[in-house]
Amino acid sequence: MSNQILVTGAAGFIGFHLCRRLLDNNRFVIGIDNLNDYYDVNLKKDRLAQIASHDHFTFCQADLADADGMNHLFATHNIDIVVNLAAQAGVRYSLINPDAYVRSNLTGFVNLLECAQKKQIRHFVFASSSSVYGANTHMPFSVHDNVDHPVSLYAATKKANELLAHSYCHIYNLPCTGLRFFTVYGPWGRPDMALFLFTRAIYEGKPINVFNHGKMKRDFTYIDDIIEGVVRIIDKIPEPDKKWSGDTPDPGTSYGPYRIYNIGNNSPVQLMQFIEILESIIGKTALKNFMDLQTGDVPATYANIDDLYHAVGFKPRTDIKTGIQRFVKWYQDYYHVHL
Repeated sequence: MSNQILVTGAAGFIGFHLCRRLLDNNRFVIGIDNLNDYYDVNLKKDRLAQIASHDHFTFCQADLADADGMNHLFATHNIDIVVNLAAQAGVRYSLINPDAYVRSNLTGFVNLLECAQKKQIRHFVFASSSSVYGANTHMPFSVHDNVDHPVSLYAATKKANELLAHSYCHIYNLPCTGLRFFTVYGPWGRPDMALFLFTRAIYEGKPINVFNHGKMKRDFTYIDDIIEGVVRIIDKIPEPDKKWSGDTPDPGTSYGPYRIYNIGNNSPVQLMQFIEILESIIGKTALKNFMDLQTGDVPATYANIDDLYHAVGFKPRTDIKTGIQRFVKWYQDYYHVHL
């Protein structure tokens, strides 16, 4: 059997797009997902339907928190690379259901690391998040900055993933790369994220909640740019940083085969500008509820992507208007709605 790439969260927004791209590149992919009901399961199933018939794709409904199930999966497949995109997502939901984050983002993550080190896979790539920057206000956010002050449970679990991966890198020499994604958007996106929520509300004539009175800034990153970065990183096996020193420890690299990269658009957009672009594309003004900054949210995100560019020669290039246009076109076609 040919070497296979395991993509966790394969029915999710980023996971689905990554699977499709890898299959287009003639790679062999095993996709796993627990198909939970955090949001519309039918959307997840419709994503999977786009790739299910591909000869190089195998799907397994499985939960990372099931250690026996994960051990069986690795024992029965020739897994060469792991890309972990499965997680309990969402900053605000962590205030309501913290247990879901512990189970998926911590227990599940350790189970996956255990399987990866036993199998001696070639590269363990995992999704981190811009949320790890937390209370850090030094802009643009750099992977070389300290990120020890998360402001949400979700962010804390993502920071924990980075620490856990590094410990496995140290103990087992497992090559690990963490990718901090910055506000990903685009076709087949998550219904709990701003662009999806706003688009649906505008079409339904319902008000949108505009947090921090529209003054938030986000480094919105189009899905195709995220996927291009991930695909390039997959075969970029990290090597020890010979310049790393314990006297002045660099959080973004290590004495072992470990790296952290930002993948962001490197061009933050104010929330009100984002909404205005969406309104102009749809051709309808949104009803707005202006609200204070939500607990767990940060006022701004902005990615320094120098390390990513130096490593794989890639910078995101999709402008916000083009990205929103593509999402709205997908939304209209998928939900059969037009003004």
